[in-house]
Amino acid sequence: MDAEKKKKDALDYHEFPTPGKIKMVPTTKYATQRDLALAYSPGVAEPCLAIEKNPSDVYRYTTKGNLVAVISNGTAVLGLGDIGALASKPVMEGKGLLFKIFADIDVFDIEVDTKDVDKFIETVKQIAPTFGGINLEDIKAPEAFEIERRLKEELNIPVMHDDQHGTAIISAAALLNATELVGKKIEELKIVVSGAGAAAISCSRLYKSFGVQAQNIVMTDSKGVIRSDRTNLTEQKAEFATDRDLHTLEDAMKDSDVFIGLSMADLVTPEMLLSMAKDPIVFAMANPNPEIKYDVAVKTREDVIMATGRSDNPNQVNNVLGFPFIFRGALDVKATGINEEMKKAAVIALAELAKKPVPEAVNIAYGKTKLIFGKDYIIPKPFDPRLISEVPLAVAKAAIESGVAQQEIEDWAAYEQELSERIGDNNKFVAKLTTRAKQDPKRVVYPEADQLQVLKAAQIAYEEGIATPILLGNKVQIKNLMEQISFNTENIEIIDPKSEEEKERREHYASIYWKNNERKGITFYEAKSLMRERNYFGAMMVNLADADALLSGYSRNYSSVVKPMLSLIGLADGVQRAAATNLMITDNGPLFISDTSLNVDPDDQQLSTITQMTANAAEMFGINPVVALITYANFRSSKNDDPKKVQKAVSYLHKNHPNLIVDGPLQADFALNKKMLKESYPFSKLVDKKPNVLVFPNLSAANSTYKLLKELYKASSVGPILLGMKKSVHVLQLGASVEEMVNMTAIAVVDAQRINS
Repeated sequence: MDAEKKKKDALDYHEFPTPGKIKMVPTTKYATQRDLALAYSPGVAEPCLAIEKNPSDVYRYTTKGNLVAVISNGTAVLGLGDIGALASKPVMEGKGLLFKIFADIDVFDIEVDTKDVDKFIETVKQIAPTFGGINLEDIKAPEAFEIERRLKEELNIPVMHDDQHGTAIISAAALLNATELVGKKIEELKIVVSGAGAAAISCSRLYKSFGVQAQNIVMTDSKGVIRSDRTNLTEQKAEFATDRDLHTLEDAMKDSDVFIGLSMADLVTPEMLLSMAKDPIVFAMANPNPEIKYDVAVKTREDVIMATGRSDNPNQVNNVLGFPFIFRGALDVKATGINEEMKKAAVIALAELAKKPVPEAVNIAYGKTKLIFGKDYIIPKPFDPRLISEVPLAVAKAAIESGVAQQEIEDWAAYEQELSERIGDNNKFVAKLTTRAKQDPKRVVYPEADQLQVLKAAQIAYEEGIATPILLGNKVQIKNLMEQISFNTENIEIIDPKSEEEKERREHYASIYWKNNERKGITFYEAKSLMRERNYFGAMMVNLADADALLSGYSRNYSSVVKPMLSLIGLADGVQRAAATNLMITDNGPLFISDTSLNVDPDDQQLSTITQMTANAAEMFGINPVVALITYANFRSSKNDDPKKVQKAVSYLHKNHPNLIVDGPLQADFALNKKMLKESYPFSKLVDKKPNVLVFPNLSAANSTYKLLKELYKASSVGPILLGMKKSVHVLQLGASVEEMVNMTAIAVVDAQRINS
């Protein structure tokens, strides 16, 4: 992707569909005059008076307990430096987005336009009553140290400068585990720290709290080793000044056990790495490019344990593993601050989590057969669903035990369950899916490449590393469209099935199709004619392994697209009937709805087969299926056709697939409302469970349901996903959005990975 294209994509992302990345959403009713009178005047007076009388009631009647301010003056923004308060706003909004999606914490981003430390502190103090916590962000050192220190002293809510402590907490967890793996004692580690900014100082201090000896730390900055005989050292640098006869980074690296990089790209040479002690630990965390590239490091030394800040290397030191969950735990006990005990609890929780068996969903998301604690897995992955329950719980316990909590937690098991249910998997599921697709991209055929929206989707899939597109259609037209959107054609295969240059391949495909269908009345002439059609040509490409997957249907009706797939590709072994499911990305997590496209009125046996195939699809994406078969009646309360056939299907599934969590027939509200189901039908296999697969008795019900969810509640739809096919072929919804087509590409790639494995 060229620089201009990247720039435009980034700007478009922040501008559309509405400017920015976050918004306020009401959490109470506001439909009637009564609602509005309670929300504002005169009803709002009552909570105001209650808070005046008892200030702690602010947590009962307002959002303070779940509201964090992300505050910056823009003096040290990412790799951009001092760009000012206003220009920092997109970053602060992005931080707010991460707080919400990882820990369900609401955020107001606040940009303070001053470099004066006293003015900045006073501003934050004045607005602090609004918030349950303060996340300081992108403030340059040494001012950042003073700002955080004074705000922690003068406010009675959690305050944390994430640039300092986030990296420190995550890297400390990695350091504990790496030290354990190499069999060294933390008290004896010789550590070199490249960089002397806020993060480097905080990392070094936290490492000391775990046993690293101050005399064993050598810190360097742009002038070389920070020595005690240097003049004009800041208070923080002086804390780590050494008396040893070392002057350069190269000097410091000799015989060291650990390198901590928080500086600049490519500062460490292979020779420096070779000079380190046996089993070196190298955390090269400069972003976007580390102090030594991962591939160079592991090629130079087989015994190195390596971590970087990059997602495409093992052991990514990513602050998102820390700050959302630390604030979550602090807020939940109304902590008056974030102290060392809480930070250390987060470190230990992260370190211990990496040693536990990894859920299959995480293995699947990262395309690994099995992630096991070892040199390539010393810290958890960002999309590990256990983070939300384990880290906040450890932080909350530490807050209570250290005396900074204002609220006790009586039932820790209930709190853990509450944490695990706080975040629906929603768009994180798409991220996991995309991550998995990127592990092993496949060749995906797009028969409608002459449609601009399809071409945009193919471009994104290619540039994001999800798939290698094969574009079918008129070459001149496609190349013209590609030029419009700056889609580089150099490495992209473009095929026109009607062209003379494809005659040989077209006739080859036709001969195979004809031989397979000659007793069905197909002539060779008809076979050759069909191969001029892009959907037939594309299906044959997949059938003969000239491609791995096929996506079509954006501009044509469903039946005309699915027909060549069924005719040429056929069903997987043991499958009697294909089906289709739509994956809905909802605020409560992923939800599969079946059958949305193929089976108009399936009988009980077909319904049980559709259920099994949908459950298998859920498992393919790392989801443990919990299935409800939906109709208008609960259990045997109706003797009409739909409830009867659903009951028969459920009985068959209970008898023949006892390990599948499934029940029905159920009305949709009973299936999805845990309280209603438990009170009315405590015998149900779905009691206290959260259904993620809904199977409907007919096409009309399933199709209408997924489209209602999509249009009324803006749930993203991925599908229809064809089930039971021999190859990875899928039909797009007519007029699908670019986002939907990119998501379907990831689905097709993951499906092809499964089939080819």
